[in-house]
Amino acid sequence: MRRIGVVRNPRSHGNRVHPPGPPPEGVRLVEPLGRDALRAELETFAREGLDLLVIDGGDGTVRDVISLLPHTFGEAPPLLAVLPSGKTNVLAIDLGTSAAWGLEQALAAARGEEPRIKSRPPLRISWADGRRPCLQGFFFGVGAPVKATSLAQKAHKVGVFHNFAVGLTIFTATLGALFGGARDEWREGVPARLVLDGQEQPPGERFAVVATALKRLPFGLKPFGDPREGLKLLDVDAPPRRLWKAMPLVLSGKAEPRLEGLGYRRRDPSVVELGGGAPFVLDGETFEGGDLTIGLGPSLRFLVG
Repeated sequence: MRRIGVVRNPRSHGNRVHPPGPPPEGVRLVEPLGRDALRAELETFAREGLDLLVIDGGDGTVRDVISLLPHTFGEAPPLLAVLPSGKTNVLAIDLGTSAAWGLEQALAAARGEEPRIKSRPPLRISWADGRRPCLQGFFFGVGAPVKATSLAQKAHKVGVFHNFAVGLTIFTATLGALFGGARDEWREGVPARLVLDGQEQPPGERFAVVATALKRLPFGLKPFGDPREGLKLLDVDAPPRRLWKAMPLVLSGKAEPRLEGLGYRRRDPSVVELGGGAPFVLDGETFEGGDLTIGLGPSLRFLVG
């Protein structure tokens, strides 16, 4: 591991609260602001060659970097390491990375005799019109997840972070969905035409369409069922039926046949086509919707402690 680069987001929560010092000699640090600047730095890394790319930021920084990897490194990206210096750090939780894992620990792990490496394929989201570059990330949502993301950002503004912010968001969103009427903000659906592996799904508005490539989520939540490899999807009709009974079963991963009849469907598709134009959230940021295709990109290798 002789050629090591670090992409740091100095605005991430952890880096603002505990500003990191300069990297060790021989490690190149960049702090690009904006997608164009990030792409330029990654292109330079790719030209010069890189053994390890350390991503020092939150989920959004990870998403921005891995979204640009196909455009800079092609389909042969370097080994990656993620420092959990954001607000929620969902990928770091899935990888089992300690919250205290910093650059020194990552470099020591990389230079060890047998570094531990885990592979994860990211979700790859493409627009049918082809006018925007594809995005890559690990947690996608339409409907309720977009509203929950807005709520989480408000929690962050008042100083609530990490797993507590995730828990508060889920709790507040659940209360709204449970006790709101059919036309309440938290229960109303969004238009979503859903096709899984070429098969048209039941028409109608969706309370939520959620997809991930992760195996483990915060608090041990299992909305997609038991942990497993591959693309996993949860499709929920709007308004959600018997939510007060269904929610515990869904979040705990219970394989209850009655959930299907109530409009809670778990699927393991290879390709998802989603239309309707509703905005979507990917790893904590909301994006403009459209006619989307969601699949898996090539697996990325992550160094873990």
